[in-house]
Order: sequence, then C-alpha cells, then structure tokens
Amino acid sequence: MKKKKSTGTILAALFAALISAGCFIQIPLPGGIPIILQDMLAMLSGMLLGPLYGSIAVFVFLVLGSIGLPVFSGKAGLQVITAGPTGGFLIGYLLGALAAGLFLKFLLPPASAERQHGKAKTYILITAAAVLATVIVFVCGIIGFMHVTGSDFSKTLAAVLIPFIPGNLLKIVLMVPLTRTFRPVIEQYTAA
Repeated sequence: MKKKKSTGTILAALFAALISAGCFIQIPLPGGIPIILQDMLAMLSGMLLGPLYGSIAVFVFLVLGSIGLPVFSGKAGLQVITAGPTGGFLIGYLLGALAAGLFLKFLLPPASAERQHGKAKTYILITAAAVLATVIVFVCGIIGFMHVTGSDFSKTLAAVLIPFIPGNLLKIVLMVPLTRTFRPVIEQYTAA
C-alpha cells in the first residue's frame, strides 16, 4: 500500500511538471489562435491518475504558478487566477480533472474487467469523461472571463469558446486513446 501511495505521488509530481510545460507546447493554426496542450494535460491527469492524484497534480501546477513560476501561458502570480481573464480556465483545470477522475473511477470498470464489459463501453465512457472535463473547463473559463472583463455572454463565447472548438475536439480525440492505453498501466501501480 505504501509503495502504491508513493508511486501515485511521483506520478502526480510528473503530471504537474507536464502540465506546467504544456503552456510552451503550441500548435499554430491558420486563424492565428494556437492550440495549447496545457488544458489537455490537466484533464488527462484526472483521467489517467484518478480523482485524487490527478487533482493533486493540477493543484501543484496552480501553486507553482501562484508562487511565481511562469507556467500560466508565460505569466505567473496568484493574480492570474484571481483577477486575470484566464483565471476561470485555470480553476476549471482542477475541477475538470477531478470530475473526469471521479467519473471514470465510478463508471469505468478496472482494466482487468474490460473483457466482461467490452471495448465499446470503455471508449464511450472515456469519451464522456473527456467531454465532461472539457465542458467544465470552458464553463469555468466563460464565467471567469465574464466576471473579470465585464463582457456579455455572446461576446465571451465569440472570444473564448468558438475559436477553440476545433482544437478541443482534436484534444478529445487524442485523450480517448491515450487514456485507454495508459490508464490500465497506471492502475497497476496506483490502485489500492
């Protein structure tokens, strides 16, 4: 049991580092708005590590940015979370990871039971968890953006949702096979 706890802690630290580095991994798009992988890595932490260690990973990332490391898309400080236009998204990372982790913990059977339940059900549940996490990140982001900027709902959607739909659909498509492949491996080392 102690070994599994320490393995979970190590994986949470690794994911905190990956999420932090994710702001520097950008895929440029013709429209000028790049796809940044940081939100996908935050959501994956919950989907792969479960609700506890996945949330710890995102929390550590938020603490690192709050104390001054420039991991919030090159910015740093607690004010980015509390008063910045992207602060809602950062809180959404934590809530999205937690929700996806809980969803899969309670609805997806352990990898060893997959033969009984079928691969199709596994893919459907992982996809649902990825969509749930994405929706939570964007709901938090939209609320935070509106609160900080005073922008109305339609302008906020045009600024922070609509341009990012294609990139987030691509992220969901990537998260599903990554979770399907790596979650059973991680479960072997972290499951109680």
